[in-house]
Amino acid sequence: MTIEKLKIYFAHNLEGLYPSEEIESFFFLLVEKHLNFSKVDTVLKKQYEVSERITQQFTEALNRLQHFEPIQYVLGKTEFYGLPFKVTPATLIPRPETEELVDWIIVNCNKNHRALLDIGTGSGCIAIALAKNLPAVKVSAMDISEEALKVASENAIYNKVTVNFSKKDILGTSTLPQKYDVIISNPPYVRNSEKEMMQKNVLDFEPASALFVEDDNPLLFYSKIAKLAKNYLNPNGFLFFEINEYLSKEVIQLLERESFSEIELKQDFFGKDRMIKCTLGE
Repeated sequence: MTIEKLKIYFAHNLEGLYPSEEIESFFFLLVEKHLNFSKVDTVLKKQYEVSERITQQFTEALNRLQHFEPIQYVLGKTEFYGLPFKVTPATLIPRPETEELVDWIIVNCNKNHRALLDIGTGSGCIAIALAKNLPAVKVSAMDISEEALKVASENAIYNKVTVNFSKKDILGTSTLPQKYDVIISNPPYVRNSEKEMMQKNVLDFEPASALFVEDDNPLLFYSKIAKLAKNYLNPNGFLFFEINEYLSKEVIQLLERESFSEIELKQDFFGKDRMIKCTLGE
């Protein structure tokens, strides 16, 4: 089968499930993965004969896409803050909004910030992007999932950065390994009642434990991390959170109760309340 015929076959089998532009994007991404052809190569070599093995790999990818599995899991990789990342169903797929959080952290870090902790690291995207862009900072990261930590460790090696990863149940601990200048977390914050607003590919494939919290205690992780940060943030250190857009007021009130100051709320590029920065001061 030629690339041209494979593309027609591919589009026909996904027709009605995705917009045509997205289907075409999926095809080019899969050609790049399995044939190492660029988009231009794919167009110029449309009569290239695709082997049976490659055709079978496309058929398997089609089946997964027909069941709405995210293309990032099908490819086994994604990009975050200009860096390549391996992703598996053990990790959340990094979001563009989180890139904005990373950018905000980088802008606010200075020469006095030497130790940084990412709580609930998942694929390691935040910690690794920061380690890449803040080479003078010692970056640590923790997660409760051994599988996620394995993926994160591979991503650190692939991106040639050093991150100190450790396994920790943040809800079940009263201590951290040391004091830090910056503590960051993008914890589970989607309430179970909000599931009906989520897309099927997220609900069916991404790890629920990294996404959802009970409606009666949606700030569970924020409360715990804020209490830890009170004891483990160095003077004038920063605490950064990614947050649920509907709970910004509640997170701010929680931080005020825990004696944090200079609380700053920032919206993402969709205009939604998405991240918070605060400090304990001297």
